Amino acid sequence: MTQPGFGSSDRDGSPGSFPSPLAQPSLTPPAPITPSHVSPTPLRAPAPRRSGRSAPILIGAVLVILLIGLVGYFLTFLGTGASLLGAILALIPLAGVLLAIRLVDRWEPEPRSLIVFALAWGAIAAVAISLGVDLFLSLLFGPRDSYAAEVFQTVVQAPVVEEFAKGLGVLILYAIGRRAFDGPVDGIVYGALVGAGFAFTENIQYFAISYLEGGVGEASATFFVRGIMSPFAHVMFTSVTGFALGLAARRGATTGQAIGPWLLGLAGAILLHAFWNGSAVFTDFFSVYLMLQVPLFLVFVIGIIALRREESRLTRNRLGEYAAAGWFTPQEVDMLATPAGRKAGLEWARTLRGDRTPIMKTFIADATALAMARQRAISGRDPHAASDEQALLAKTAAARQALLSL
Repeated sequence: MTQPGFGSSDRDGSPGSFPSPLAQPSLTPPAPITPSHVSPTPLRAPAPRRSGRSAPILIGAVLVILLIGLVGYFLTFLGTGASLLGAILALIPLAGVLLAIRLVDRWEPEPRSLIVFALAWGAIAAVAISLGVDLFLSLLFGPRDSYAAEVFQTVVQAPVVEEFAKGLGVLILYAIGRRAFDGPVDGIVYGALVGAGFAFTENIQYFAISYLEGGVGEASATFFVRGIMSPFAHVMFTSVTGFALGLAARRGATTGQAIGPWLLGLAGAILLHAFWNGSAVFTDFFSVYLMLQVPLFLVFVIGIIALRREESRLTRNRLGEYAAAGWFTPQEVDMLATPAGRKAGLEWARTLRGDRTPIMKTFIADATALAMARQRAISGRDPHAASDEQALLAKTAAARQALLSL
């Protein structure tokens, strides 16, 4: 089939061998793609079914109840003024973290319902679980005022309890949103969102207590350490858990099969968290921060960039299979599956009559979702992948026709 293309490239879009150890293994024979014999015509296609992508109503109700309890806790023990000040200060690092997560998630954005659930779990449920365990241990063992008890609480109890509480949320996301949990990048995004939510609520408490105990000066110092120097600490910890679950998703693991990888990721998150807290207890925090924490963060960023490139290669390979069946041209695969191609495509769409940038954005998003649906079909982990594929093929065909119409 011959159709107009976008851009130009001397590369073909055909799939090949996987280029890196992180690339997706083929677990089952690929499902056949219906060849395209005629030019697509505009149509209004039904949206793919997304069962399981919204948090169950019961979990939502529990989160609301826990939120009411947390608000009551802060107002009772910290007061309205200090709590409000802490919340305002906590919003500043949260905004920066969410912007960074958005940049990571731009290639194939996650469903909004799951994004909201991830933030809510971290900010409400994970904090409530941590406070509940702390209260239970205090009632069980009494006041813990010794140095050894403080060290244990900081280096052992907090990392174990908090990472378990946050990691449980990521595991629930894996269970209820399996069709949106496609690989390591998705796992990092969900883990980072849970961690960001947890850090937000925890920061409210730290900033409020600092203000009550030492006024503006103490609150400013705490804000500098937690809001400026280490806003990504909890994000990094829980991202390790999410990364492990993302690898499990890439291999088509069920929720039960993912428990093992989840435990391994959870162990890594706990160790990283304990190392971070221990650096503040046993050593000079600022020296360790500069010599180890900053390089560790840079390694984390480099790893995310590498995974994003892998995601781009995966999209290119899957769309190349559709190109071989006549649904796209090789040039269109270049446009849809490369950052430079997407940028050029959007610039070209702006020059069309009426500015067709929104149509191009829809075309890119649907084509990426199509590639992910194809990946789920190959791994055999989604019985609805074939219906998603047909609906998305219709949507991309309609968007393509709208872009090329005079």
